This record gives sequence, structure tokens and C-alpha cells, in this order.
Amino acid sequence: MLVVHTADVHIGVENYGIPDPETRSSSRLKDFLETLDEVVEYSITQNADLVLFAGDQYKSRNPSQTHQREFAYRISKLANSGIQVFLLAGNHDSPNIPGPATALDIFSALDVENVHIANSLETHLIKTKSGPIQIIALPWIRKGQFMSSIDESDESLSNEDLKASIEEKITTAVKHLAKNLDPTIPSVLAGHVSVDSATTSSEKSMMLGKDYVLLKSAIALPELDYIALGHIHKHQILNTSPKIVYPGSLQRIDFGEEKDVKGFCAITLDTSQTLQNRETSFNFIPVNARKFVTIRIDINDSEHNPMDKIFRSIDTYEIENAIVQVFIETPANKSQDINENKIRSYLANAHFVATVRKNIITESRNRLGKSLSESIAPVEALSAYLDERQLPDEKKKILLERGKSLIEEIPPGTIPKK
Repeated sequence: MLVVHTADVHIGVENYGIPDPETRSSSRLKDFLETLDEVVEYSITQNADLVLFAGDQYKSRNPSQTHQREFAYRISKLANSGIQVFLLAGNHDSPNIPGPATALDIFSALDVENVHIANSLETHLIKTKSGPIQIIALPWIRKGQFMSSIDESDESLSNEDLKASIEEKITTAVKHLAKNLDPTIPSVLAGHVSVDSATTSSEKSMMLGKDYVLLKSAIALPELDYIALGHIHKHQILNTSPKIVYPGSLQRIDFGEEKDVKGFCAITLDTSQTLQNRETSFNFIPVNARKFVTIRIDINDSEHNPMDKIFRSIDTYEIENAIVQVFIETPANKSQDINENKIRSYLANAHFVATVRKNIITESRNRLGKSLSESIAPVEALSAYLDERQLPDEKKKILLERGKSLIEEIPPGTIPKK
């Protein structure tokens, strides 16, 4: 049984795009659709039994008609090939309150054959070409879904303690469903959730709703053959038996994912084997994702022709069809010799130039009593300030995380007005 696992398709992300003259849509929409096409073509040519989407098919809770049409076309192509398609609801697919339909419910309403929608915590039994498979669906969880089960003693809890209580209830519910699985049938947990040991990229800058974090030990259950996760954009394997996997997003969302390798996963399960012995192969399949390139250049006082050095530095990077940002550190006396327009012209082969920024270095004495340049990273400045305040480590960690999230919300090249 061949299972293809992907997640965080995020159709509708259009940052760093240029208008397509034919379709009048963003070039980035084309990027995301082309990598999704790679998943579809692989699944069809390899005769996959199941394609599992682990949440966040769209960027918006209310995708445009164009986005829905393009996604539906590709899902129909899979379903019409006799492949079972499992669509798990992520935070970007779900309304922020219970009641309204998700962006995926149209497939259920039309009763599209071979397409299964999962927007509640329950077990699905799906019949594939190679036999049945059990999937525990753990979609994006809203607090309201668990408020009815909150004990009276929980009502006075702080927000953090209430969050911990809900995480515990989610874990208990998943374990209960796992205990009721048929051990003679392959079993998978599909979750759109954060796991404590996962490494993030730029997800927090796109966060919609409160993020609940589960312990790896809470989902590495012996009743499962494979744990297919979504929500974290960086591909990673958190556990080997059973395998716990984030395939990562199919495209880079921003420069926080510049170094990430993008792709999807293909897992082969031998249905004739017993539980924990069914996985016979696992492969990560890279896709042709748009490159992001950051160029950093240092100009010193002795540089006779700063522009020549800038051009030589750019030549060492592969910028063709890439999304590029350039940061130049320069002394004040060399700043006037740097021409941003000429730099942008030199970057003409790039797909999109996000920013060309000059950081003028001037030594100054700051309020922390340290000699810092104007080009110090904001997170470093915040960390130095918190050190000066001599805050407890745990409180400093929380403030740094919150500060980092706010800093990431400011687009590259944006200078807040004073």
C-alpha cells in the first residue's frame, strides 16, 4: 500500500509575486500549483493508494473562487484516478468559531467519490485499492471544541494552565481512539498540530488561532504504523518507530524557510505484515520549489569602488528566477557611492527583489552601556536588554519568543514610522 503524505500546500500565498499577464493572478500562485502538480503526477504514475493532505490546503479561511477551482481540479484528478484522497482541516482551512463550514466541506456537500474530509477528532476507515486503512484524524483544534468537557475546577485556571488542560484532553482522546483500532488493519494518525520537539521555520508569522503543543511521547503510540503531521513547514522526522513525520510545506513561504528543502513523503506499508512491521519503505521526494536567496555584503573604509565589490559579491550567488534580498553593511563615508537602482538593475535575472537595504555603521553608546552598531539584529537588541534587566530565564525565554513573533510580522525592508 503506497501512501503519499503532504501538508501545508497554502494555495493563496502571494507574497513576493509579480502579476501574470495571462491569468492576471500572482506568479506565486503558479509556484504553489506547480509543486502541487508534482505531488499529483507522482501519485498517479506510482499508482498510489492514498494521498493524505495533513492540513492547510489554503492560505486563507475564505479562499477565492480561483484558488478553490485550482485546488479542486487537482483533487478531482487524483480521485478520478482511483486514488483515495484524505483532506485534514488545518488552522488556515477552518473558521475561527464553531458552526461555519470549512473551505473543504464543498467536497462533502457534492459527495465527491474517493475524497474524505476530516474536520473533527475521529477515526476514518478508508478502502483503498490495496485494502483498508484506519486514519485517526486530529484536525486543527479550537478551544471551543473542548470547553464543554472542561471541569468546574478548570474554570478558574490561567490561560497557560487552561491550554495545558486542553492539550491533556487532546492527548487522552487520541489515546482512546488508538486503543480502539483494529490491529489487523494498517493505522495512521493524521494531525495538524505542533509537537514539542519540532523545529519551526516561519509558521508563527502565519499563525491563525492559538497553537496547542503535544508531547512526542503522547502520539508515538504502539497502535500506529505511521504519524502523518502538518502545520510545521520544515521537513523533519521526529521518531522512527513508529515514524512521526512533518513533510514540510511544498513551497518556501518567506526568507525564514530559505534553507529548507521542500517536498513530500511516500510510505509503503505491507498489509500482510503485523502491526509495527508494516513499513517497508519511506522516501522524501524533493520538489522544484522557488529559491529564496539572501545576499550580505560588507563594505569597509578602504574599499575604492563599493559598487564593484557589490556586483562581484552578487555574482557568487545563484539568483536566476530566485526571490532575493540584499543587505549591505557600509561606513557612512561610503554610503553615497552605493546606488540602489543600479543594484536592482544588476539583479534583473531574479524573479523578485524583496529589498536592497543599506545598514550604515556608526558606533554609538546605547542605553545598555554597550557599543553597538545601528545594524544590530532586533532580536539581539531585545536579548541584550532583557539580560540587563536580569530577568529569570523562563520569563526571558517567553518575552524573547513573543518579541520574535512581532518582529517577524514586519515585512523585510519595512522601517516603522517614528
